[in-house]
Amino acid sequence: MSTLIYWFRNDLRLQDSPALNQACRTATHLIPVFVLAPEDATTRWGFPRESEPRKRYLTETLVALDAQCRALGTRLLVLQGDAVTTLASLVQSTQADGIICEQIAAPEEQAEIEQLREQGIKVQYLWQSTMLDLATLPFTPRQMPDVFTQFRQKLESTGLRARAVAARPERMPSLPENLAVESVCLKQRLEHLGSSLEANSQSSAGTSQGQQHLDHYFSDELPHTYKQTRNQLFGTDYATSFSTWLATGALSAPMIVERLTQYEAARGANDGTYWIWFELVWRDYFRFLHLKYGRALYLRQGLRKPDPSGDAPSLAEPLSGIALKLFEQWTQGRTKNALVNAGMNELAATGKMSNRMRQIVASYLIYDLRIDWRAGAAWFESQLLDYDVYSNQGNWLYIAGLGTDPRGGRRMNLEKQALEHDPKGLYRKQWAQT
Repeated sequence: MSTLIYWFRNDLRLQDSPALNQACRTATHLIPVFVLAPEDATTRWGFPRESEPRKRYLTETLVALDAQCRALGTRLLVLQGDAVTTLASLVQSTQADGIICEQIAAPEEQAEIEQLREQGIKVQYLWQSTMLDLATLPFTPRQMPDVFTQFRQKLESTGLRARAVAARPERMPSLPENLAVESVCLKQRLEHLGSSLEANSQSSAGTSQGQQHLDHYFSDELPHTYKQTRNQLFGTDYATSFSTWLATGALSAPMIVERLTQYEAARGANDGTYWIWFELVWRDYFRFLHLKYGRALYLRQGLRKPDPSGDAPSLAEPLSGIALKLFEQWTQGRTKNALVNAGMNELAATGKMSNRMRQIVASYLIYDLRIDWRAGAAWFESQLLDYDVYSNQGNWLYIAGLGTDPRGGRRMNLEKQALEHDPKGLYRKQWAQT
């Protein structure tokens, strides 16, 4: 007899979850659990860790995951607080034999595992967030090429494709008898966040909604035109819009590639369908880069050698004075640049922003305002519905020129960007501050 805890992290799905499958094969009783961050959690920079829209979208995703669990005869336990303290208490109260979860190769997430193990708790984790199987790579993460183009070419020269999608468990082990742990009421949480289960019937969150979106996207010519439309700032179906489901783990990258492969077999491949694969390779690249460099990706100087003058401290320092004022103007869409303001207003209102606009506003913060790029990365974490720790960190380093990009920075000409991507000013007009 064994009681195990399955700790859902950024993998809020039942299908294509090797870690969950292992837990189901191993446990006699299984406790599926998700731990919400403390309600008042803040960043080092002084603002909330999660915006209200981001909390709402996550909660809607948890509602969908709980429904899937109940269909297999169990339920999702949702707790709130510091993850280490909360899970340690759950292990003690249930006399669980250990925890199984996905591996996340980012500093805070790794520290959680280490702290649990320091308390004598057995924690097993599996790597499962990439499109490609770590074991089949033609190099170890430590040996991977630093430059993305070389990384991609090495993969493509071997013909490596996505790992197979793992089946959903046919059953989930029952909860322990007399489980006396109170779960967060998701309905009440949604109401507090300005939503309700009735209104939530139209939510886009969760695996079923993600699969419906895949049905829509791969039903016509959208994949064939993706490369031509992907740099638009707004519109309908100009992007794949897979990112919110990928970020919560409601969909996995192999699930998307499976549909892409079927589409290419039925309708043919072209530059557009290749570019969808290309973007998923970028996503994997940032993940494997974390396995190689880890905490160094979170230092102010990134992968550059520390500045001997001492002007590039590793630890985040609170913004103050003019820097704080400029940063607040950036977050509130009150800068001197109308295009940047439009992007930041869209982000605040919707929790979304096109990839091109993310690059534009990041470039402005780094090069025009000269603000620590990590403050911008933290703001994106707070606001974006599709926040992904790996891609967010990697893309900010890319723009700042502090990662592996040999060009050493991507400062953008904002006038040129406006002319190319918003020549009639429609985006700026739509998201002008009111």
